[in-house]
Amino acid sequence: MGFLVRLLVSALALYLLTRVYSGVSFVPGADLGSILIAAVVMGVVNALVRPVLLLLSLPVNLLTLGLFTLVVNGIVLWLVAAASALNVAGFGAAVIGALILGVISWMLDAAVRALGLDGQRE
Repeated sequence: MGFLVRLLVSALALYLLTRVYSGVSFVPGADLGSILIAAVVMGVVNALVRPVLLLLSLPVNLLTLGLFTLVVNGIVLWLVAAASALNVAGFGAAVIGALILGVISWMLDAAVRALGLDGQRE
């Protein structure tokens, strides 16, 4: 998937998350630029910080059969909120928000693939 399409899908997923779940919101007056910046920050944190967190939490992740990944995803969302115009009500809200964000992103990715907008040829 192209960078621009992935950025727009991430931004739309974050926006939809704020509309579906009240525990995560954008600061009042946030515009499209703020949403796009939050999506870029989410991509950078997912690419650089999340793998390190997953590696450090590997023993706990094995003991919980992977459920601790939800906590790591919540930490990632909390870090994104600290570095962008995103507000998270607390750590529990970050974990629930990360779970909902994963479902929304999965659905949007499936829609982009079904529409053929991902640039893949058959």
